[in-house]
Amino acid sequence: MMTEHSLWRFSRAMHSAINERQFEELETLIDEDVDWAIYGPIEAFPFFGARRGKAAVLEVIRQIADNIRVRHFDRESIMLGVDSASSMMRYSLTVLDSDKPINLRIAHFARFRSGRLYSLRVLVDTFDLVEQALGRPIHLPRIAS
Repeated sequence: MMTEHSLWRFSRAMHSAINERQFEELETLIDEDVDWAIYGPIEAFPFFGARRGKAAVLEVIRQIADNIRVRHFDRESIMLGVDSASSMMRYSLTVLDSDKPINLRIAHFARFRSGRLYSLRVLVDTFDLVEQALGRPIHLPRIAS
């Protein structure tokens, strides 16, 4: 008998929380002692960084929902284990206060226990994200020729 992978339930609930502010199902899918980190420039995006515990993670998801909407996403690649999942994804987002479109790539690594998320690591292509947020290219000194 095949059952649905925990990632699919979590992914649907996460998008519902962000786009529709429906947090009830998501709350049931997060472990009380969840260990969560989104790696990126915290100064520019305060909802990046590490969080520990269900209440802290739900608060950061609310902050994300207050700032963006997911327009579209594509899974470029995905690997599923019995209680783990990782994927490379492309997201098309809208920044709510400016109605500005943002496109980004992320890699995520999730672990589940009894169907609940207990560890998440997200790596964001931050250079491209910061350029889009600033609305201009970032010029760095040439390191090698």
